[in-house]
Formats: sequence, structure tokens, C-alpha cells
Amino acid sequence: MSINWVMHSETEGYTNLPGEQRLYTSPPRTALTLQSMNKYPGKEPFSIQSSTGCVHLTNRRMIYLPANPTPTFSSFAAPILNLHDTHVAAPFFGPNVWSSVVQPVPGGNLPPQHAALELKLTFKDGGAFDFHSLFERLKERCQQAVEVARESGTLSGDVNSAQGPGVDVFLDELPAYEVATASPSVSPGAATTIAATDAVSPPGLAHASVPVSPVTAGATSPREERFAPPQEPPPGYEAVQNQSVQEELWSRLRQESERRPSE
Repeated sequence: MSINWVMHSETEGYTNLPGEQRLYTSPPRTALTLQSMNKYPGKEPFSIQSSTGCVHLTNRRMIYLPANPTPTFSSFAAPILNLHDTHVAAPFFGPNVWSSVVQPVPGGNLPPQHAALELKLTFKDGGAFDFHSLFERLKERCQQAVEVARESGTLSGDVNSAQGPGVDVFLDELPAYEVATASPSVSPGAATTIAATDAVSPPGLAHASVPVSPVTAGATSPREERFAPPQEPPPGYEAVQNQSVQEELWSRLRQESERRPSE
């Protein structure tokens, strides 16, 4: 993180570094607040504020240019990997706020006694969630690029330098966002698909489709089928029938033998 280290440009606002590309620019009414997190007694607090300005996100760093620069604050820049614990707060009243814990870089014109500072960007004209979504994707790509560069030994420069890591990160273009619409007619017997859409999904995310089996008109369930008796006797039917006949015969013989003495 550095203060007043950005080279200004009359046409573009700032001068890009070698291999740097701009990926996002916020609306002009974006506020910045940079202050010390822990205000211990005896430690001089640090605070910088700007009510209006633009936030630029590149493939290497985040840049803030105030609308009304002063000799003490004309620009702010921070490498992507020096911003931690990023999140968006959406209050009931007021604009959305993007917060982060920033890690200062050596020689960044900041007091050396502050190991971490709190950064807040207030998006008065919207764009906080778009900025946050792009930043998270960019930070993940930067971490992967740094790991690959370290393993291959091609990392140039310091990761914690004011200009960011010496690796170039480029985001692949995602497919255009399209709203899924139902077809006017579906032929009988053909499988249909239901698109899983979400009203709050960010643009560029592909929708998943879930196949649905076709439903045939007039099909009967197993409960509605009529019961048909079997055509053949079950296994062991004859043996059980013979046994029952024998038992009945022996019972009759026993009864006759019991009646004969009395006669």
C-alpha cells in the first residue's frame, strides 16, 4: 500500500505499469477512508479521507484517485495481495461499503508503526458488489500466478512491493449472460430441461440445466393396474393338499375306532 506513488495522466487518470491492464472503474462519487485500526494510547493515529473519487482495478493493483487531490493526498495504490479480509456491508440506509484490511508496503509514505490499516470504499452511485466479485476473482488468479512463478523460479520483483508482484494476470472472458426462456411448444415424448436461474446471480455465470423425464398422457400408476390371478398353482401346492387329505382321513378313522367299543 502506498500514498502518492501513482503517476498521473491527463487522459487516462493514471499511467499503467508495464503489462498492466485496467479491468474496472467505479462511478466518480466513490469515497475513501483509510485509518489506523487500533488507537492505542501514545500511538499517533493515522487517517486519510476523500468524499469523492474513482477506484480503478487492474490486473496488478487497486488505485484510488480523489476528485480533489491535495498535496498530502493525491493518490492511493495497493497490490492485490496486500488487501485482506475483504467484504461488502449493505446497510438499511445509505450506500454499500466495501471494507478491507490493508498491509503497508515498504517505502509507501505511511507511518512504519502501523502494521495494518483499515480501508473503506463507499460506493455512493452503486457498483460495490461488481467491484467485490471482480476483486475476489482477480485475487485468486494472482495467488495462483505467484505460486506458479515461485515454483518455476520466474518471479521478478517483490510480492509486497508498491507495484505488486512481477507477474501478469489476465482474466478469461466469461460467456455473456442470457436469461433462460421456456420454449412455446414441446413435442410429446421429448425430454425437457428446467434452467436453474437466480435473480441475484452476477452476470456471466452460466446456468445449470436439470433434465426432466417426459410425462406420458394417460399413463397409469402401479396402484391403478387391475389384479390378475395366477394361471398356475404355487410351488408345493400338491404336497400341501395331499397332507391335508391324509390328516382328514386319519381323523375319520380315529373317530370310527372310538365309536366301535361302545356299540
